[in-house]
Amino acid sequence: MFPAVRAPVTKRLVLTPEERETLRAWTRRGKTSQALALRARIVLACDEEHRQDTLIARELGVIRTTVGKWRTRFLEKRLEGLLDEPRPGAPRKITDSEVERLIAATLDSMPKGATHWSTRSMAQAIGMSQSAVSRIWRAFSLQPHRQETFKLSKDPLFIEKVRDIVGLYMSPPTNAVVLCVDEKSQIQALDRTQPLLPMVPGLPERRSHDYVRHGTTSLFAALDVATGRVIGEVHRRHRAEDFRKFLETVDQNVPSELDVHLILDNLSTHKTPAIKRWFLRHPRFHVHFTPTSASWINLVERWFGLLTERQLRRGTHRSTRQLEAAIKEFLSIHNANPRPFVWTKTADQILDSLSRFCRRISDSGH
Repeated sequence: MFPAVRAPVTKRLVLTPEERETLRAWTRRGKTSQALALRARIVLACDEEHRQDTLIARELGVIRTTVGKWRTRFLEKRLEGLLDEPRPGAPRKITDSEVERLIAATLDSMPKGATHWSTRSMAQAIGMSQSAVSRIWRAFSLQPHRQETFKLSKDPLFIEKVRDIVGLYMSPPTNAVVLCVDEKSQIQALDRTQPLLPMVPGLPERRSHDYVRHGTTSLFAALDVATGRVIGEVHRRHRAEDFRKFLETVDQNVPSELDVHLILDNLSTHKTPAIKRWFLRHPRFHVHFTPTSASWINLVERWFGLLTERQLRRGTHRSTRQLEAAIKEFLSIHNANPRPFVWTKTADQILDSLSRFCRRISDSGH
């Protein structure tokens, strides 16, 4: 006869009201790790009377030893026992003060004979390894090798102009068309000094770094905010007279029963006496000037970006006439299937963003 096998003795587990509330919060909170949430559910189930580990394991989809492990861990260390223990490995060698010293040196100093720090020059100056400097910079999102441009508008009517133009984008007037107008001047007709090498599997298209210039042209464009269609015209010169001719083209392409709201920058050719007289003779045209140094608010600039990216930057043009033909072809293809750019930020959101930026740089001398 074999001796009877006794069932394992289940240790009684009793939770305090505070522990029970904390465990329930861990199971409900979205940012709690799944492992910690499972441990909390196991302990909550163990709090019920006469619940065997086998039944709890079957209910929660784990094995019995897992339930026993966390029951025992909780009885020994309570809530702290459910948290992950420190991982094994080499002890940390770089202290918080050393990390602080590295960050302060990155932000407040410059290396001798250079404009910015590299990981190797900083490692040599601070006495750390290059990989340690790289890890710390990544952790704190520091990128000394990068530089971006910015310019804050000094227009005294900046706020009023932003609200005016954004209002046209987001709530356009009825019985009217809103056109974003600008010029892309001095577009160069460039030809490479050697033939292009086409793309092949494993190699991108290649071209020579130098070029031959065959003249320039200028593009006048008016983007319809509602439809995405563009009225465009190329001129060899960029004068107020050429701008007036383009306004005549716009006037002919917009139905006479509609008012026309033009969004323009502060270029001198837009404000000559001849242009002012033209607007007086055409009262259906309403001009809205962008703030100075704020071309980003003119939507036609985004269309110019598409033109540059898809047609001009990698194009090869052996004459100004060929360049103008390529621009007109791009304009025709775009207008065959136009898609409007959708402005999403309100004026308040733009001004709040600029306010936060100004507060961040308030001690930089601006």
